[in-house]
Amino acid sequence: MAAGTAAALAFLNQESRARAGAVGGPRVPAPVTMDSFFFGCELSGHTRSFTFKVEEEDDTEHVLALNMLCLTEGAKDECNVVEVVARDHDNQEIAVPVANLRLSCQPMLSLDDFQLQPPVTFRLKSGSGPVRITGRHRIVCMNNDLSEEESEDEDSEEEEVKLCGVLPAKKHGGRP
Repeated sequence: MAAGTAAALAFLNQESRARAGAVGGPRVPAPVTMDSFFFGCELSGHTRSFTFKVEEEDDTEHVLALNMLCLTEGAKDECNVVEVVARDHDNQEIAVPVANLRLSCQPMLSLDDFQLQPPVTFRLKSGSGPVRITGRHRIVCMNNDLSEEESEDEDSEEEEVKLCGVLPAKKHGGRP
């Protein structure tokens, strides 16, 4: 399991524990499902920017984890600067250069699961590319809707598990 996935699951586990201690008694943590899809786009002289957007959903968290930026066939030996435009912690738009690729010295760059929250725009700030950006789109879904049947099944399972009392050992008379 990737480190980023493990961190997301650890965070969700902490969130579930925090919710379990909420007012109204202990709650069963919400089931978590996680999907991961391949992501890729290409920036060039014809397509200088690409925006990755998702639909807002209440119970879903989206993360774009970038793996690699590389020059592809037809690239010239020039500086190709790629910048990412996203939102910071104050929800202000911020543009940050993440790569400066050149065919003769650095044709590719590994970003090692560089994680971003959508919406994210990639721009080819200088150069003509083509630059390929690859990564994974991770979707973490917290299913808060437990059907009544599932809740009843969990209650019956808890009732079936009963601890037996500890009985004292029987004494055997007449040891040799």
